[in-house]
Amino acid sequence: MTETTREIRLASRPEGAPVPENFELAEAPIPEPGEGEVLVRNSYLSVDPYMRGRMRDVKSYIPPFEVGEVLQGGAVGQVVASRNEAVAEGAWVQSLQGWREHYVSNGEGLLSVDPSVAPVSTALGVLGMPGLTAYAGLTEFGRPQEGETVFVSAAAGAVGSVVGQLARIRGARAVGSAGSREKVDFLTEELGFDAAFDYKTEDLPEALREHCPQGIDVYFDNVGGDHLDAALGRMNGFGRIPLCGMISLYNLEGPPPGPRNMAAMLVNRVTMRGFIVTDHYDLYPRFAEEVAGYVNSEQMKYRETVVDGIERMPAAFIGLLAGENIGKMLVRTGPDAP
Repeated sequence: MTETTREIRLASRPEGAPVPENFELAEAPIPEPGEGEVLVRNSYLSVDPYMRGRMRDVKSYIPPFEVGEVLQGGAVGQVVASRNEAVAEGAWVQSLQGWREHYVSNGEGLLSVDPSVAPVSTALGVLGMPGLTAYAGLTEFGRPQEGETVFVSAAAGAVGSVVGQLARIRGARAVGSAGSREKVDFLTEELGFDAAFDYKTEDLPEALREHCPQGIDVYFDNVGGDHLDAALGRMNGFGRIPLCGMISLYNLEGPPPGPRNMAAMLVNRVTMRGFIVTDHYDLYPRFAEEVAGYVNSEQMKYRETVVDGIERMPAAFIGLLAGENIGKMLVRTGPDAP
């Protein structure tokens, strides 16, 4: 009897917020590795906001998902069979072959994951793409100086939580916005943010006046929309705005309203720079060494929201867009590293 594996396919393109009917759970035979190939059993699948953009059939920095095809995303798994001398059976690897339980690879694009350094799940979070995104945006474009104020939106997420802690480590003051009292407490009591507020219950401009009394020197934008408008009104002269994400706009069905506060950029000589993490993989060795050191010394803390079973991948993704996670959102599909 042929063994089967499960995978998630895009059943239809979402209109507005994704719904379960946009996804299909399918079974397929477990593939056999050919000469020079390996078979990997995924253990953790990454759930990321950028995936929403790939569900649209529009030109972007990365090709869109195709209807009827298996979705793709970050994953960490173990090599369970190898016919490739360069990749040993039993090795742990990171790939972009997520949204499935098994896959075959010729080894290209696989990154080694060392379970002795940190839990393998961190390769998808604080020590993976979200962590590198935070590091690249803050260090290359935000460039916080000691004593400056760094404001980060979606601060309790996988990227924002690293941004605020890096800012603190560099001597800056970290202020974050989040969508619940639990998340605000997480930021201030567990991660050491200097201040945080619930944007759902507080007036944004008033909250920024209260928590950033000396203005904002760096705004790390994960949200766009009203957060960007409010932050522009508090930017100090020669402030910097790394544009990382626009999650408030991802499910809009029509064109978003333009920022109303652009004059503040001119008056305060503000620099706003969009960036994509894939342009900055050259920073990975420096990032990995520095941030792994912070994590292992407990200077930097992290949290993961983990749900079990590939069948729950669509629900986890929908929940991520609704802000149901604290820290990195992951789906566990297999065993942890021993």
